[in-house]
Amino acid sequence: MKLIKNEQVEKNTVKLTIEIDKETFEKAIEKSYKKNVKQITLPGFRKGKAPRKLIEKYYGEGVFYEDAVNFVCPEAYEFAVKESGIEPVDRPEIDIDDIGNDKALVLTATVTVKPEVTLGEYKGVKCEKIVYETKDEDIEAEIKNVQEQNARLVAVEDRKVEKGDITVIDFEGFTDGVAFEGGKGTNHTLEIGSGQFIPGFEDQLIGAEIGVETEVNVTFPEEYHSEALKGKPAVFKVTVKEIKVKELPELDDDFAKDISEFDTFAEYKNSIKEKLDKSNEAKTKGEFENKLVEAVSEASEADIPQCMIDNRIEDMIKEFGYRLSSQGLNMEQYMQITGTTVDSFKEQFKDQATAQVKSNLVLEKIAKVENIEVTDEDLEAELAQMAEMYGMELDKVKTLVGDNEKESMKEDIKLKKAVAIIAENAKAEKPKATAKKAPAKKTAAKAEKAEDGEEKPAKKTTKAAPKKTVAKAKVEKKDEE
Repeated sequence: MKLIKNEQVEKNTVKLTIEIDKETFEKAIEKSYKKNVKQITLPGFRKGKAPRKLIEKYYGEGVFYEDAVNFVCPEAYEFAVKESGIEPVDRPEIDIDDIGNDKALVLTATVTVKPEVTLGEYKGVKCEKIVYETKDEDIEAEIKNVQEQNARLVAVEDRKVEKGDITVIDFEGFTDGVAFEGGKGTNHTLEIGSGQFIPGFEDQLIGAEIGVETEVNVTFPEEYHSEALKGKPAVFKVTVKEIKVKELPELDDDFAKDISEFDTFAEYKNSIKEKLDKSNEAKTKGEFENKLVEAVSEASEADIPQCMIDNRIEDMIKEFGYRLSSQGLNMEQYMQITGTTVDSFKEQFKDQATAQVKSNLVLEKIAKVENIEVTDEDLEAELAQMAEMYGMELDKVKTLVGDNEKESMKEDIKLKKAVAIIAENAKAEKPKATAKKAPAKKTAAKAEKAEDGEEKPAKKTTKAAPKKTVAKAKVEKKDEE
């Protein structure tokens, strides 16, 4: 076979004309005949025994062409792609230009290819770098979290329910005096104040007694997932069966021995600091590199084919689906709960997918310009890191990772090296201090009314309200919304 023509028919679209010699195509026709003859009945012959030439004469010369073309097409297309040096990003559209017995088969494959990238400046990029450092309160919070996880639940029988208690309850909900579907539960564990139930439910259980039925009156939120319950008032009959409180372990050497490999609490605390230091270092590096890649990507140009964006969106939806499945949900349930559609869901990912595709194209271009290569040692290090992550032996990981996966890993390593080049040559800048808004100047002192109704200057000017930084103001506004 040979590549006859390689032409660009429009931007990012290439047409390859491929000739498959008649000997190769004849073998494909014979293969197609052997595959299909068992299903063909011809007068005068038992089913599956009719000669090929008679079948072709009876049903037409092209009776076996479809399968024959399918047999030779993948290899021919792969050959043409390799010969032309193009990088397809979508499936090709195949057309037959010339076909016939005792003739060469001529195909054309029209395919979308990777776009050309015009790089902007990628060395000496100035970018803000936020350095995250471990604070004492971060260490204390981490230890507190582990302490909470190792708390012991102790039953309480001599008092009423208080906020923070772990209760075991039976409940049944009613709307308009009728029990509704899904509103009943038995031996349900509920932490008072956790927000697990709809607003107002848990607060009304504070003060409840064990074994005494309590009526809880609530209104379902307007955005509740059940159409039948949206915005409706409901009454829950609740019986508290158990009250438990968390008994936290002492933070001492025994605690350290129980929950870690360390003999003293001091050693354990130091290990927490080292872990957080490592995490903050990775966060600092990751955020800085992401900002640099974003800046370099924005400074570069590429006319991205829509199919590349669509394919990335599909991948992102699959990845989101995998995360949902780990939480016991599927995409259909999620869309039903959130009221989204497939199209609106795709629209949500559009900008992110576009940015990711462009960034990858830019990094690939940098890798090409910089002649970046991936060595066997690079791949070995990546596999070793994977083995450590999954707690497996390196040799075992090597047997599980196939050739295709290794090639994909090599491409990822190449992109990482491109990012490293950008970061090594970047100019890190300290974060700019957030400007504080100066209090507005008053044109006149605040007037206050006298008893006779006339206004007179105030004796004292009103004290200015505490100033907020821009960042703080934004946070508070978000909370208000």
